[in-house]
Amino acid sequence: MPAHAVTMLGTGLIGDFYTKTLRSGRGRDEVRVVYSRTEERGAAFSERWGIPEHTTDLRRAVEHPDTDVVVVGLPNHLHEEAVSLVAEAGKAVFCTKPLARTGEEAGRILQAVERAGVFAGYLEDLCYTPKTLTSLAAVRAGAIGDVTWVRSRETHPGPHSAWFWDGRLTGGGAIVDLGCHCVEIIRNFVGKGNRPVEVMCWTDTFVHPIEDEDNAIALIRFESGAIGQFEVSWTFRGGMDLRDEVAGTYGTIWLNHFLRTGLEMFTAGGSGGYVAEKAESEKGWLFPVGDEIGELGYTDMFADMFDALDSGREPQETFYDGYVVNAIMDACYRSAESKGWEPVQIEWRGGSTPRIALEAETFDGHVVIKSEILPDGRRRLILKHKDSGDFVDRIVAGA
Repeated sequence: MPAHAVTMLGTGLIGDFYTKTLRSGRGRDEVRVVYSRTEERGAAFSERWGIPEHTTDLRRAVEHPDTDVVVVGLPNHLHEEAVSLVAEAGKAVFCTKPLARTGEEAGRILQAVERAGVFAGYLEDLCYTPKTLTSLAAVRAGAIGDVTWVRSRETHPGPHSAWFWDGRLTGGGAIVDLGCHCVEIIRNFVGKGNRPVEVMCWTDTFVHPIEDEDNAIALIRFESGAIGQFEVSWTFRGGMDLRDEVAGTYGTIWLNHFLRTGLEMFTAGGSGGYVAEKAESEKGWLFPVGDEIGELGYTDMFADMFDALDSGREPQETFYDGYVVNAIMDACYRSAESKGWEPVQIEWRGGSTPRIALEAETFDGHVVIKSEILPDGRRRLILKHKDSGDFVDRIVAGA
């Protein structure tokens, strides 16, 4: 397999995570050029990671003759410009989440890479956490039957960088920052061919004196009848809470990715520095993460991106996926404004998904609603009477 030389666009927290992952990942891909909007940050980043060259010239960074892959880790309002330059240069591009500020902007970004015929991967790390990948494999194998409901929650005390708080640059508040993760996690579990139909969303701003939402909750109805639910907040205190729940006709999956995953530590003296992303204290009860880049999905995400690029296949997360996420978030904002269900306006490529089928087991000609074992070992059925439609109990086996 060939090694890839990477141009990294951006020197913020996500640039650090991405570069650290590339350093510790496959071992044959190297960041050779880094772009920053300021000379000072670019020089510091380059020195920190031992990167041969840094520049404040975006086009020069993208078109650098020594690199074949460009990773976009820039603020949201710069994604379209950066991806367009990469497409013109004919290089592979990986873009951080969200793909864009709006569905319309995401559509233009998608068209740019498709017209150029370049490889494009959507860097949605939380769809690649080890727990998520294991759970997705179980769902696809039929372990919990048809997925009926998915709840995804991401909350923390708020973003690290100033630009995140400016909706003119981001496209919104907590929904754009955190909801994009949740929406794509939900889509993976209900099936990406399952069309998002409509959205009901509530937003509010409780704590931060900003123009956009710092809290939101939404319901997403899919063609199969499945419901996705997300909860996002920039006002949650105590670290970063990443949890998902998946319910199906045969079973349930609960996932806790970050805040309370089995490693807990108390210190009265202080940990002496960084604990974990969005941690608010270095004293008291702390929740360090053993392998942060692994637990947050970065390791498997970049492995998938480069493996897909090398083998000529699509990655798990594509720019089309990013476009769908933006379209759903657009519907969230329309719903928050109208206070009603709003349709997801999208160029849909996923085909159709049948309605989740009701399974009608029968007993003695009656429809079985529920079967349960009583404390004394007897089996009780809840039945719907075949003639009257009344609901009745019946004991069908002795102790």
